[in-house]
Amino acid sequence: MSSADAKLRAWWSYKQGLDGRLTGLTAAEVLAQTGWQRSVAGASPYLALFARAGIRRQEVDAALAAVEIHELPSARGCTYVLPEEDYALGLAAGSGFGAMPEMRTAMKLGVTEAEIGSLRQAVLDALSGGALEPDEIRAAVGDAARSLGPEGTKKGVSSTLPVALGFLQESGEIRRIPVNGRLDQQRYKYARWGLSPQADSMVFQDLARRFFGWTGPATMAEFTAFSGLGVKAAKAAVAPLGLVDLDGWLILPEEAEAFARFVAPRIPAYSLIGSIDNLIQLRSDYASILGPDDQHRAKRAKGHAIVDRGRVVGFWEYDPEAASIVWMAFGKPDQALVDAVARTEAFIREDLGDARSFSLDSPKSRKPRIEALKEGKLA
Repeated sequence: MSSADAKLRAWWSYKQGLDGRLTGLTAAEVLAQTGWQRSVAGASPYLALFARAGIRRQEVDAALAAVEIHELPSARGCTYVLPEEDYALGLAAGSGFGAMPEMRTAMKLGVTEAEIGSLRQAVLDALSGGALEPDEIRAAVGDAARSLGPEGTKKGVSSTLPVALGFLQESGEIRRIPVNGRLDQQRYKYARWGLSPQADSMVFQDLARRFFGWTGPATMAEFTAFSGLGVKAAKAAVAPLGLVDLDGWLILPEEAEAFARFVAPRIPAYSLIGSIDNLIQLRSDYASILGPDDQHRAKRAKGHAIVDRGRVVGFWEYDPEAASIVWMAFGKPDQALVDAVARTEAFIREDLGDARSFSLDSPKSRKPRIEALKEGKLA
């Protein structure tokens, strides 16, 4: 492993707060510093906040209930957990990526813009009395929503209601709330809101500044993929930032000197992170956080990871039947790693009950990977 590669990985880990420096901050403050956390009805947001600041589920859920943090359709139309200060930007960055593709599909099935407009108003009227679950909304709006039949189901748009809900979320007119107040489940109700997306021309410039602040140095290709923009639009968004080029890696000018002075820590700092943690998913370049002797492991990297100073040094999964973490390290584990596993295991057992990667993850679907970890077959 070259010292340059080790420094880069350690810097990413430092920027992501995986060195413990964010302990004591709130969930919103951690997300503001380290980036919007991808959420797909799995445990990753909880794991991310625990790994960075030791924040327990009850504190995260309280911040969610107080709307200090929230799940919103954001970059590329994907759902992230954001801090309150970024709600307007997140909605603007996701506009056109989520609901519009569904609308185009629906229009091919005979749905009109006027029909969806009427349904949107019917939904707002239905929510005037308080938050409702989708079936309750469907009953309240009556004939304003309709099924799109087998063909619609085949194309992923079963009825007009999800299309209307998507537009209403993108515009900030409604928000989606987990029924039991937790981020790692997939049952929601909807409530009227009234938040306006950021409306100026600096939306993607602001998004670019945050992206490179969360995870720079990064490449133009990585920002393009994160933002969902085309190459030309991404370059236009980045241009005003005056990024410094470090052999193809781009960094904010105000951070270039600090990066030049940065020295990778000599003492290990282990964290157990989720499969879509920001250390991994912001740049979507798993190979860059693997050491040179571990590149062959990238094909096996479909679950949760153990990292040390930004480098993946092992894999793990949670076995709810045994109420324990099953894990393997690439090298001989030291006591600090054993302790890190024990801390995360206790957190999951006491606060979460499981550590799903995404909504369809289950103990049954995870069992082959758990068995492979036990037998060392992911090495």
